[in-house]
Amino acid sequence: MKPSLSQLHRESATKEAPQPTLNTLLQAYIDCRQHKRNTASAREFEQHLERNLCDLHAELLDGSYRPGRSICFAITRPKPREVWAAQFRDRIVHHLLYNHIGPRFEAAFVADSCACIPGRGTLYGAQRLEAQVRSCTHNWARPAFYLKCDCANFFVSIHKPILLQRLAARIHEPWWLALATTILMHDPRSDVEVRGKASTLRRVPAHKSLFNAPADTGLPIGNLSSQFFANVLLDGLDQHAKHQLRAPYYVRYVDDFVLLHPDAQWLSAALRDITAWLPAHLGVQLNPSKTILQPVDRGIDFVGQVIKPWRRTTRRRTLASALQRIEHLPAAEVFSAGNSYLGLVRQASHSHKERAAVCRALLKRGHAVEGMNLSKAFRRNEA
Repeated sequence: MKPSLSQLHRESATKEAPQPTLNTLLQAYIDCRQHKRNTASAREFEQHLERNLCDLHAELLDGSYRPGRSICFAITRPKPREVWAAQFRDRIVHHLLYNHIGPRFEAAFVADSCACIPGRGTLYGAQRLEAQVRSCTHNWARPAFYLKCDCANFFVSIHKPILLQRLAARIHEPWWLALATTILMHDPRSDVEVRGKASTLRRVPAHKSLFNAPADTGLPIGNLSSQFFANVLLDGLDQHAKHQLRAPYYVRYVDDFVLLHPDAQWLSAALRDITAWLPAHLGVQLNPSKTILQPVDRGIDFVGQVIKPWRRTTRRRTLASALQRIEHLPAAEVFSAGNSYLGLVRQASHSHKERAAVCRALLKRGHAVEGMNLSKAFRRNEA
């Protein structure tokens, strides 16, 4: 007797999905080392590349793989926060998982979701919001309002079981779901090396420190997996905003999001809805001190740029920080930092004054600049 179609479907659903091959692991390694090949951890792994990849592959296949020790340190710019760095071999596994499951999730993300998505960085977010403002205001001819919100202590407050449910909804292969669970549920605090000055680490507010988060709560800032998992979680908010609230204009970058509407009362109602919906469904809350509701013609500060009528400029604080850094950086670092800041301010549609200010700062430090477009710095012997 031949099996029915439903029986075949159930049998195929229970079959183990293909496990990673050495080729896919090698590709993950290549992706992981990009722009980081000269780091100490990458060089150490590459010294015995074939053996290390084979050992890692064997651990993954037999189920003995466990994440290793993390490194925690604090940064102070743009504000004090913890950064967690996984071991290089663990970062390879993060890329392996992302390469396999990332496309299926990103295909379902709304076009207004930015950050940690190929082609959707800060420039994409700024341009997307500017286009929506122009559409909402009929090219600045009609008044409109914007609601800007931010999730409170977002990465530290992520509830892992809720996120795991959202991952399991799209990862149907048992082996890959087990790997995602291993990465997600790993607590980096159980094996961590703290680096840097203790005084710098103490500057991180207690409520923003992963060390103070409850069990099964919080993702380490600094890993590819954390950025991807954050997008998976907040895709729930994107879908709610687009399909339940039916927001005509909406853009999100990580946990910062903006809604636009001609009616301020509609935005007030949307704020009440989101304030109640987020903790009930995603386990995170809005930060009331960073909630803004005002007319769009006052300017919308988003992803380091300010969208104003007929122009998009660099945030003043970003420019001030750039000028201060160029002034005080060691001479060997000024050239690369200066070109990076020129590339950053050039993303704005109206950036001549900002580029001129950066170029003046570079001239004071002994570098030459491209004189026509103010878009590139040169070392003195390259001018």
